[in-house]
Amino acid sequence: MGPTEVVRRAADYLDRHGVESPEATAETLLMHVLGTDRAGLHTRTEGLDTREARMFGRALCQRCAGVPVQHLTGEQAFRRITLEVRPGVFVPRPETEILVEHALVAIEGIDAPIVVDIGTGTGAVALAMKDERPRARVRATDLSPEAVELARANAERLGLDVLVLEGDLLDPLPSELEGRVDLVVSNPPYVPPEEIAELPPDVRADPWLALAGDIALYERLGAQAARWLSPTGVVAVEIDARFGTEVAGALERTLGQARVERDLAGRDRVVLARRP
Repeated sequence: MGPTEVVRRAADYLDRHGVESPEATAETLLMHVLGTDRAGLHTRTEGLDTREARMFGRALCQRCAGVPVQHLTGEQAFRRITLEVRPGVFVPRPETEILVEHALVAIEGIDAPIVVDIGTGTGAVALAMKDERPRARVRATDLSPEAVELARANAERLGLDVLVLEGDLLDPLPSELEGRVDLVVSNPPYVPPEEIAELPPDVRADPWLALAGDIALYERLGAQAARWLSPTGVVAVEIDARFGTEVAGALERTLGQARVERDLAGRDRVVLARRP
């Protein structure tokens, strides 16, 4: 049985177990097992050997049990880079690429902007910003030692000069950056704690620290950012689509002007705030 037929049968199996995007998931897992890309997968004529079949079967079972695809493959593509991911650190989502898009626009025209990514996780946002704006001076922070270690490893592997610091929000920044930061960007935890138990198993696989949050966190972030931002500095944050107005209000109370931007599906996704 060739890989194309294996993917078809695996997709049927995943679909029967309620796994989202079953065909894409089956392809991704089989590409990982075979160490190939999509073109190589579908041009391959030989079937799986015993070891490959066993590995693929185990991966399918784990995915049906709620293990995220990224934990099975150990990686996640994000804009132009591919990140290592590990259990215990938040897996970056495709929708966060919209946050990066708006963040890049916010620093257009600044030759060497100072950028700070809060709650960096794998380093996705910080590293994407550095990759696409090489002259930017990028710092990243996270409360989680595991996240800090992984973000640093990703930065080193990708050859991107991003300084990753451990600590809460902007607290780890050196004092010489006070009043000089051009952009504070963040995909903070924003799931209401009482709703986490209702999330799909693969989402609940992410750490509680990276999921549970509320409006108070945005208020705290805005209050701290007011100290560190330059006179023309911007805050860009990802949000739960239901709370755009509330987050914009929270940031307006500490910074001034704020606006909500939508994602490609028309949902509120990003709030940008700057001094008036």
